[in-house]
Amino acid sequence: MSALERAAPTALEREVERYLRHIALERGRSVNTVAAYRRDLARYREHLAARGVDEVRAIGEADVAAFVAAVRDPGQPVEGERPAGVSASSAARMLSSVRGWHRFLAEEGLVDRDVAAEQRPPKQPKRLPKAITIDEVERLLEACGGDDPLALRDRALLELLYATGARVSEAVDLDVDDVMGDGSAAAGGIAVGDAVRLFGKGRKQRIVPLGRYAREALEAYLVRARPLLAPRGAATPALFLGARGARVSRQSAWLIIRDAAARASLTAELSPHTLRHSFATHLLEGGADVRVVQELLGHASVATTQLYTLVTADAVREAWATAHPRAL
Repeated sequence: MSALERAAPTALEREVERYLRHIALERGRSVNTVAAYRRDLARYREHLAARGVDEVRAIGEADVAAFVAAVRDPGQPVEGERPAGVSASSAARMLSSVRGWHRFLAEEGLVDRDVAAEQRPPKQPKRLPKAITIDEVERLLEACGGDDPLALRDRALLELLYATGARVSEAVDLDVDDVMGDGSAAAGGIAVGDAVRLFGKGRKQRIVPLGRYAREALEAYLVRARPLLAPRGAATPALFLGARGARVSRQSAWLIIRDAAARASLTAELSPHTLRHSFATHLLEGGADVRVVQELLGHASVATTQLYTLVTADAVREAWATAHPRAL
């Protein structure tokens, strides 16, 4: 067998790639989402190969059910496969990928029926979002003080994340035009508007206010730092740039927050999502309506946003138990 023949994709691989192109081009899924689907479906193909299934019409309900059982329970792997047990949330995501692929196969007429339609994801424990206090947020932001280009960039990024509740992927995907618009002109003719245009899941657009602190931090970055970071002769629309002039990555944003947390002596495990959780929690504690917070966060369902109301309810109970003379 030649190297070319060995590299030729299998029938299952071709149908998976067709589906991935569909969700990327026609459904507008992000690069990261498509990559996650590719990993999940690669694992599913391993499972099918171990069961001797090599084309889509040969897949049955039992094959799907066996995969679901394998990812739910690491102690019960399918014969010939590596143990596949993962967390409930990961198992739910994998099953979502598999169900989406099978639904696509049925809709395209590549199979007679959707053999994954009856499979249900495992029940996930309700997890309350983690947030830090307003004082801790201020300490984190102050830890990014400094006049060098990277310090100005880091402060602008963290101020924006907390001011808008943006997902880290939304923040690093921002272009300069997404935050520049009608607003007061800063030094050098730069004008930063009062809101930012964010693109969420499925490229759904929402407009979120910036606030004075984030606006001033962005103006300082755009005037005094970004021109020094931008690559010469290779213009880029990206808002947040790294030391070499490329768009800041999600991983870099995580490191920026981790380093700021260390300088602020914050012991909690922080991530870019911590600021998103804190944004929502502090809004609700301040009296914001849950549906307004839903819109600001870009949640498709208010049920997701309502998890934050449980956090604030816990805070109320704790304050009552501490302060009321007859609480004990």
